[in-house]
Amino acid sequence: MRYALTCDFGSTFTKVRVVSLDDGALVASSQSPTTTSTDLRVGLQRAVDLAGNGYSLDGAHHLAGCSSAAGGLRMVAVGLVPSLTVSAAREAALGAGARLVGTFSHRLTDEDVAAIDQLGCDLILLAGGTDGGDSDVVLHNAERLAQRRVGAAVIYAGNREVTQAATASLSAAGVLTVAVPNVLPNLRELDLEPARVAIRELFLRHIVCAKGMELAADALGGTLVPTPLAVLDAAVLMSGGVATDRGVGDLMVVDVGGATTDVHSVAAGSPVQPGTVWQGIPEPHAKRTVEGDLGLRVNAGGIVDTLTSSLRFHPELEDADEAALSAYADRVSSRTELLPSGRSESTFDRTLAATAVDVAVGRHVGRIRRSFSPHGEVLVQTGKDLSNVRAVVGTGGLFAHQDAGIDVLRRSLARPELEGELRPVDADLLVDGEYVMAAGGLLSSTHPEVALALLRTTQRSGLVGKELG
Repeated sequence: MRYALTCDFGSTFTKVRVVSLDDGALVASSQSPTTTSTDLRVGLQRAVDLAGNGYSLDGAHHLAGCSSAAGGLRMVAVGLVPSLTVSAAREAALGAGARLVGTFSHRLTDEDVAAIDQLGCDLILLAGGTDGGDSDVVLHNAERLAQRRVGAAVIYAGNREVTQAATASLSAAGVLTVAVPNVLPNLRELDLEPARVAIRELFLRHIVCAKGMELAADALGGTLVPTPLAVLDAAVLMSGGVATDRGVGDLMVVDVGGATTDVHSVAAGSPVQPGTVWQGIPEPHAKRTVEGDLGLRVNAGGIVDTLTSSLRFHPELEDADEAALSAYADRVSSRTELLPSGRSESTFDRTLAATAVDVAVGRHVGRIRRSFSPHGEVLVQTGKDLSNVRAVVGTGGLFAHQDAGIDVLRRSLARPELEGELRPVDADLLVDGEYVMAAGGLLSSTHPEVALALLRTTQRSGLVGKELG
């Protein structure tokens, strides 16, 4: 049998999936604690050994890997106006699988540049001005970054009229600089893909080495990419399908991880209600948001902080000891390899996950509000309307190892008390019980038919049907 072997280096576990290249069947899966502190190849080899049946790196016909270990790819976005070029830069960064650790707008001050240094980012996405628009601010910001000789690489994606001047000052200061087309060429258009490609290439060429992952990447054929990008690629394929297999249509993927909770949507998000005015920059068809304060292990405390009486929805928590929940969060955040033991800890884990889903989806979806104009009352939408999304997929360790995935995922749907949030209303709920979303994304560009067949595993293992909150 010809098979592909994929590996996902997570912040907690290293996951290996073996996939038949003949029919896309998942033939083996395994995981082992991620060995970030020593050598990622140790955890990789343990996971491969656990897959059994003689599967090996040398015997695979195709190898691919992704990583979110060591905190992922840290980026800062710099733009002109927060609601325009900063938002566009943010979309480009998140869509490429980066973790956005800071945003800055207008003219950078010395304090701003010092703060960027303190954030310890890997990349800076420098935008500003539409093509033919303002150029003074983006040139000023390029010069400030050059003067401080920031340690991060810079991707210039601003006003094309000053590309040469901006990049020249950065390169002269020894800053690795790549120029791409403007992420916001005009107020009605986003051009994110060139910036996303540059982010991916810099991740492969420089960030992997900086994180000490180069040997692990070599073991997997040099194809290591950010895990969130792999999941987004899987979502795009699952939505659109291939020539011989139609996809599921508009969908949303909620990825609950140990350090972050990511939400991906593949949909136009255009206004559904008649007479609605869409406000703000255009939304990308394939969009990702990342919530760095919502993670089941590293950032479990952040989830506890968001819990309020209005979010105490789980029946088993009615008489629960909130101090015990906080203690559990503290314990798993310091020992990220721990899995829940017993009914109470399983309940705590589900509570943390459901809260993360609820809050992260609420931050991802658009909103609608009533406003008044000289012509009367109008509806104003910001962000994407995902009310007509056909499927919501839950992925992450909890969905693979616990039976309550559908109950957790139900918190992504619209509810009466969430008036104004444009969440899915009547969507199928699908659970990635085999943890194959990242693997499917890794195979999507080279073996799309195989990848889509693998992703159908998600639909088979999930509950296909109308599950409403």
